Amino acid sequence: MNKKPSVVEDSADEDAPPLGPEQAGVEELRAEVQQEHDRYLRMRADFENFRRRVERDRDVAARQAKRELLKALVDLADDFGRALVHIDESPDSVAEGLFRMQRRLESLLEVEGVKSFESVGQSFDPTRHEAMATVQGGDVAPGTVVDEAGRGYLWNDELLRPARVRVAE
Repeated sequence: MNKKPSVVEDSADEDAPPLGPEQAGVEELRAEVQQEHDRYLRMRADFENFRRRVERDRDVAARQAKRELLKALVDLADDFGRALVHIDESPDSVAEGLFRMQRRLESLLEVEGVKSFESVGQSFDPTRHEAMATVQGGDVAPGTVVDEAGRGYLWNDELLRPARVRVAE
């Protein structure tokens, strides 16, 4: 008998027996498990990114809330300063109480990293000053701050509130 050579299909395992139905099912399950594992890893990475973003947003919100509270306390400190201008008209006990409260408020602000800065005599800086008015300079150079209507404050070297100033023309 004349046998024709059979055409062998291109395969890496020429000597391997064909896969049985059980083996094919196992390979399908392995592929499915690998896909599920990959999905799990992606979801875990997405969750970690979400967690970090939520933490960052929470920190930003807390910092903003603290900033607003410190601005209110700075306004209160300014009110104390204005009240103490008229301290002569008050009894000594009231004056002493106001001075104590002002010192306590100033120490609280200092502990939180809030510091006032001097503006009078310096050049106007729009990043640190808010011009309320211009005045005839007289003996100072134009653009020089001649008076403060409200003190400026820094919070950990970041501008908390600009100084409200009058500037020489």
